[in-house]
Amino acid sequence: MKQGFPEGFLWGGATAANQCEGAYKEDGKGLSTADVMTAGEKGVPREITKRIDESKYYPSHQAIDHYHHFKEDIALFAEMGFKCYRFSINWTRIFPNGHEAEPNELGLKHYDDVIDTCLQYGIEPLVTISHFETPLGLLQYNSWQNRRVVDFFLNYAETLLKRYKGKVKYWITFNEINVMSTKPWMAGGIESNDEQDTMTAAFHQLLASAKTVQMAHEIDPQNKVGMMYAGHIAYPNSPDPEDMQMTMDFMHKMLFYCDVQCRGYYPAYKLKEFERKGIELPLHAGDLEDLKNGTVDFLSYSYYLTHVVGKETSLDFQGLNGVKTGYTNPSLDKSDWGWAIDPKGLRYSLNYLYDRYQLPLMIVENGLGAIDTIDENGDIHDSYRIDYLKEHIREMKKAIDIDGIPLIGYTSWGPIDIISASTGEMSKRYGFIYVDVDDNGNGSFKRMKKDSFYWYKKVIESNGEVLE
Repeated sequence: MKQGFPEGFLWGGATAANQCEGAYKEDGKGLSTADVMTAGEKGVPREITKRIDESKYYPSHQAIDHYHHFKEDIALFAEMGFKCYRFSINWTRIFPNGHEAEPNELGLKHYDDVIDTCLQYGIEPLVTISHFETPLGLLQYNSWQNRRVVDFFLNYAETLLKRYKGKVKYWITFNEINVMSTKPWMAGGIESNDEQDTMTAAFHQLLASAKTVQMAHEIDPQNKVGMMYAGHIAYPNSPDPEDMQMTMDFMHKMLFYCDVQCRGYYPAYKLKEFERKGIELPLHAGDLEDLKNGTVDFLSYSYYLTHVVGKETSLDFQGLNGVKTGYTNPSLDKSDWGWAIDPKGLRYSLNYLYDRYQLPLMIVENGLGAIDTIDENGDIHDSYRIDYLKEHIREMKKAIDIDGIPLIGYTSWGPIDIISASTGEMSKRYGFIYVDVDDNGNGSFKRMKKDSFYWYKKVIESNGEVLE
């Protein structure tokens, strides 16, 4: 039996439009929720201003200017040997306010060029339709709390699916959809933390996703549409039965989104919770059938860290990465930003998710945010990043070889330095490619290869066999 990564494995990297493109007003683009989030700093959240305040700095307005550098950047990805590039399309480039009847042709043309550049190098585009950039123009409808936004999204999705038919085969409907339970503004432009509001918005996104899956299959039977889970995985603090129960409760809070998208219905535990809390889903005739008929073809997820949960854990989801459990794992090291480094947890998570859903899996975000320095020779030695990725890839290989997990792709986050979603910082760098921009948006924007660039090239060339 053949061991190792399967032939055709989708090695690559992942970005988000609002974290890399910049050009926030060019070619007819409208404002999104990301465009009104100021820069924070380590441990300090970004401020949401809801309109542009000229006295403040908004990192997404310029980011790394991928909008104008995408050909150069994708050429560098191709030099590493990428088989896949996961990127998002910015909704407000296509429909500036989110609800127009006709799309903005200049926005579509930009992504024509991005996709064609990928295909020119033999890179498979993996397109995220919505990645934390709800149009501000939809706030007049209370954003995803309003069912009309489902139709606006479907118009947007249909536009993309028809325009890029035959060019894009892999799609993700919503980035990290369960972030609606931790950071509702990022997830969908929801200003309230009230659970009725967030669960109404979540239902509308789940419904929009299910309808998009059906539409994608009708437009092109070759389309593969996945969901994306913000990979919150938890261990119990102890074998105390209360800690075990709290861990299960924590995972239920996160995984019900996957349950709906992968199984096609709300799980009993969530429906009972709604009943206890008096939360009502805005169901219309045919909705349950749409959820059932719109299950995804694959499950993709981000993996950065694991949590420890116990009976002292609060489930209000504040703090680190949108989650604060009150516990740390003494067995694990931490990143510069306090995130637990747990390669073995990646194998555990792959098994956990496959046991639950029996769907092909993709890891579409994984990486180390760290402070990089340029030495006197102009080199960037990031052995810490290589070590982090090497150990995670080893655990992926074990999941394939030992556990039989059908893992079809791995797109590291982010292959080029981009602004942080949580803080807007540039100093929290993930890339194989350094971009000369600082936390205030100053710099030459020059691209420079780090040591990890050459290392990842060897990994891809060897289909994951050469990791040293």
